[in-house]
Amino acid sequence: MKNLFVGNMSFQTTESDLRALFEPFGQITRVHIAMDRETGRARGFAFVEMANDDEAAKAIAGLDGKEVGGRNLKVNEARPKTERSGPSRGGGGYRGGGGSGGGGGRGKDRFSTEDHRDSARQPREPRW
Repeated sequence: MKNLFVGNMSFQTTESDLRALFEPFGQITRVHIAMDRETGRARGFAFVEMANDDEAAKAIAGLDGKEVGGRNLKVNEARPKTERSGPSRGGGGYRGGGGSGGGGGRGKDRFSTEDHRDSARQPREPRW
């Protein structure tokens, strides 16, 4: 089985359009059009899984650069999904340095979990 990436698609391209496009080259086991989670619209690319490696190679040769829906398709072998690099979701941000010059200090800082109301208060001197 070979998974193919189909890019630069028209946003109106449907699963049946892709099946009709790829079927002359061989058996299709799966078609997945990437959709935007928020809008529900197509994102302009898809994955087509073909049963036979030779048929997939013929589909790449025959469809890469072909105009469909006013756009030139980009068809190639899909790369395996890899772990993303960069900041992880939900992490990152300012961690508070405590003002000692070193990052993430171990002493009290302004984001300390210790509640300042629990400590004994010293009486204040009047300001006049």
